[in-house]
Amino acid sequence: MKSIYTVPNILTACRFAIVPVLLFMLQPDRGNVVALAAFFLFLSGALTDLADGYLARKYGIESVLGKLMDPLADKMLVATPLIMLIPMGRIPAWVSLLIISRELAVTGLRGLAAASGIVVSASGLGKIKSVFQYTALCILIFPLGLLPLPFLHDLGGFSFMSHCCSLYGPDSIISCG
Repeated sequence: MKSIYTVPNILTACRFAIVPVLLFMLQPDRGNVVALAAFFLFLSGALTDLADGYLARKYGIESVLGKLMDPLADKMLVATPLIMLIPMGRIPAWVSLLIISRELAVTGLRGLAAASGIVVSASGLGKIKSVFQYTALCILIFPLGLLPLPFLHDLGGFSFMSHCCSLYGPDSIISCG
């Protein structure tokens, strides 16, 4: 029997642990120091997402647990700032709702497949989608005023809008991870 205590699974567990801390740090009016710490915490979570699958494949330590829990951890890591950035005025509620709804639908479809004994891993397009999401969220989390970029959050919002328009076509709910 394979051990569940592999580096990729531990990285996935770290993303689950990041979520409540991020929830606390992304409260409105926490200040630039806390916002900057939230940025680095989210960035580290995003980087663990990129690392865990790579390590699992490279060292042949992929597991059913990892294939099922990794997407859930990713969705929780993405949903937390999507919700917490709404009261800050950095992302419209409808954009958050659209993205979270799509993520829940994909998770539901994966659950149905898993109940039939089929594990659905993320596709290449799903990985690209994740990079877009993580990039846009990093931009939106980054505190205003620390860099001389007055339209920084507009750039993050634009990134999300283009992301929604280009990746949420009629059949992408199945093809995107």
